[in-house]
Amino acid sequence: MLRALAQGERTIGELASPFAMSLAAASKHVKALENAGLVRRTVQGRTHVCRLDAAPLAAAHGWLEHYHRFWDRRLDALEKALRDDDDTNTPRTSRKKASR
Repeated sequence: MLRALAQGERTIGELASPFAMSLAAASKHVKALENAGLVRRTVQGRTHVCRLDAAPLAAAHGWLEHYHRFWDRRLDALEKALRDDDDTNTPRTSRKKASR
């Protein structure tokens, strides 16, 4: 639903149509997205029109990006430590084989 709303405003029916769900179920999903602050709904007569509010997604993206950088640094450090360990242990193994 969020992907569809990223393309522009959609009615509840338009949001429900790609999925095997009733309008009531789609409305419940939209309500959950509204409660999360991701969707704004306006009522035009009997039609409920939804639009994306991307600000909370931007905040979540910033939070995730922080941890992405953190884990990238940690995994890079682990990779370097493992390579250094391999480089340190490789000559010893070669020497043992050569002395036999």
